[in-house]
Amino acid sequence: MTGNSDSRVRAGAYASSIGAALLVASCLGVEVAQAQAIMRTPTISVPSRIPTISPSIAPRVNPTLSARAVSVDRGPRPITTARIPSARIGLTPVLPYARYSPNLYPACTAPYRSADGECLAQANAGGEGSGKSGNKKSARKGRGNNTPVAVNQRSFAGEFVAEIDGSLSVTEADELARRHGLARVASQNFPLIGATFGLFRITDGRPAETVRREFAADGSVRSVQPNFRYALQDQKSSVPVEGDPAQYALAKLRLPQAHALAHGANVTIAVIDSGIDAKHPELANSVADSFDALGSAEGPHVHGTGIAGAIVAHARLMGSAPEARIIAIRAFGGTNGGAESSSYIILRSLNYAAEHGAQIINMSFAGPKDAIIERAIAATAARGLVLIAAAGNAGAKSPPLYPAANPNVIAVSATDQQDRLFSASNRGNFIAVAAPGVDIFLPAPAGKYQMTSGTSFSAAYVSGVAALLLERNHALKPEALRMTLAKTARDLGSPGRDDLFGDGQADAFAAVMAVPADSATPVAAASGTTKREDAEKRRGEPGSRAIEQPSLSGSDEKSAVSQADRPAAR
Repeated sequence: MTGNSDSRVRAGAYASSIGAALLVASCLGVEVAQAQAIMRTPTISVPSRIPTISPSIAPRVNPTLSARAVSVDRGPRPITTARIPSARIGLTPVLPYARYSPNLYPACTAPYRSADGECLAQANAGGEGSGKSGNKKSARKGRGNNTPVAVNQRSFAGEFVAEIDGSLSVTEADELARRHGLARVASQNFPLIGATFGLFRITDGRPAETVRREFAADGSVRSVQPNFRYALQDQKSSVPVEGDPAQYALAKLRLPQAHALAHGANVTIAVIDSGIDAKHPELANSVADSFDALGSAEGPHVHGTGIAGAIVAHARLMGSAPEARIIAIRAFGGTNGGAESSSYIILRSLNYAAEHGAQIINMSFAGPKDAIIERAIAATAARGLVLIAAAGNAGAKSPPLYPAANPNVIAVSATDQQDRLFSASNRGNFIAVAAPGVDIFLPAPAGKYQMTSGTSFSAAYVSGVAALLLERNHALKPEALRMTLAKTARDLGSPGRDDLFGDGQADAFAAVMAVPADSATPVAAASGTTKREDAEKRRGEPGSRAIEQPSLSGSDEKSAVSQADRPAAR
C-alpha cells in the first residue's frame, strides 16, 4: 500500500511538472509569435499632404498626374492638386514620364542607405566613399552576418581614359590600342587642356591593372586612369512634409527683390546634365545652344529639365536668373537604373562649355577625385569661368565628392523650408554656401512639373544668382563673385563659417546690391566682423553691406588657380 501510494505521489508530481513546463512553453510561444508579427507588420501613420500653390505662381493645376507631379492646365478651372497617399512599407512613388537617377555616390547601395538618405558604414570595395567606420566589422565572416559586399561602382569596368600622342592618326591610335588588347572607343583633341585623350576598352579579358601598367609604359601614352563614374545629385523625398513648399526658395533667396535690379540678361550658363526639355513653357527661348556629349538619341530627362528650370523658369514659376541663356550639354544618360556619366564625357562637356562662350558652368553631379577632370577644371577656372557644383547627397559620413571639393569650384549644400540642412547633403570645409534644395517645385519633361530634392537644385539656384551678379557687372572676376556670395550670405547654424552651410544661405538681393553696376569701384570695404551681427537686420530690411572685393577687371592679370591635392577651405 505504501509503495502504491508513493508511486501515485511521484506520478502526480511528474504530471504536474510536465503541465507546468507545457504552460511555460506555451506562454513563451505566444510571446515570440507576437514579436514576429509586430516586426513583420509595422504600422506607419503619415498624414497625406495636399500642397497648395499660390495663384501668383501657378494659378491652375491639373490633378491627373500620379505621385507628386502636377500638370499645368490653362483652362478656367480652380486650383486642384493630386492627393498624395500616406506612406506605406514598400511603396515608392514613381513619375510616369521619367526616371530618378541614382543619388548617392559612391557605392552607397540600398542595404547601406538610411531612411533619410545617408550612407551607412559598409565594406570598402575599392577606395573612397564607403563610410566613416565599420569597414572591418562589416567585412568579417561568420554566422549571422548577412551584410552584402559592396560593389565597386567608382568606375566603368574595363575602361580607361588615356592621354596619347596628339600626332597619332586615327589608324595609328587604333593600332596602339590593338597592341595592348584594347579597343579605341573614342578620342579627340581638347583645346581646353591642350591634349589628346582617348577612351579605351579591354577586349581580351585580361586583368585591368595588368593592362593599365602595360599601356602606360608605351611611349605614345602620356597617362592612363580609370573611366570614373559620375551620378546626378537629386533625391526624391520619400515622406511628404507639411506646408506648401512650392517656390519657397524665391523668398529664401530674396529673388523678387534682386530681380528688380537684374535678371541674368546676356549671361550664358552651361548646364552639364541630362537632357533638357527646351520646349517646356518654363524654358521657352532660354536654350541658346545644345551639345550632346553622349551622341545619344534619348529624349529630355527630369533632372536636366529641373536644373534648367531652377535657373531660367519664367512662366508659371520663376528661376533665379529668368533671362539667362542656357547651353544645354547632355552628359548624363542611360536606360538601366538612371542617368550617369563618365570621366571622358565630362571632359568633353567642359571642353565644349569653355570653347563656346559659357561664363558659368553648373555641375549638379558628383564622383570621386579624378585627375583628368581636376586638370580640366583648373584650365576652365584659368579662363575666368565661374564653376558651381552640388556638394553631393551622400550624407554626413561621406568623404568629399568632386567636382564640388575642388578649390576652384563653388560648392553648394542644400537647405529646407525651415533653413535646416538637407539630411543627405554632404558636409566639409569645402562648402561655400547653401541654398534651398528640399521639396523644390520645378518643370519636368512634356510640359509637366515635379517636386524634388537634392543639392543639385541648390547649385542651380546659386548658378542663377551668379548670373545676376555678372549681368550687374560683366567684369566681375570669379574670385570676386565667390567673395560676394560669401560676404552677403545669411548665416545659418553655428556663428560664422561651418562645414554644413559654408558662409550661410545665399542672399541674391544682398549680393546684387553689393556688386557695383558696370565697372564702378566698390563703395566701401567691409568691416572685419562676422555675418551674424547684421543677419537679423537684413532679414527684415532690403539694405546690404558693401564688401571689399578683388579687382573686378584687368585681363592682363592671371586668375589664381589652386591645384592642391586636398580640398581647401573656402
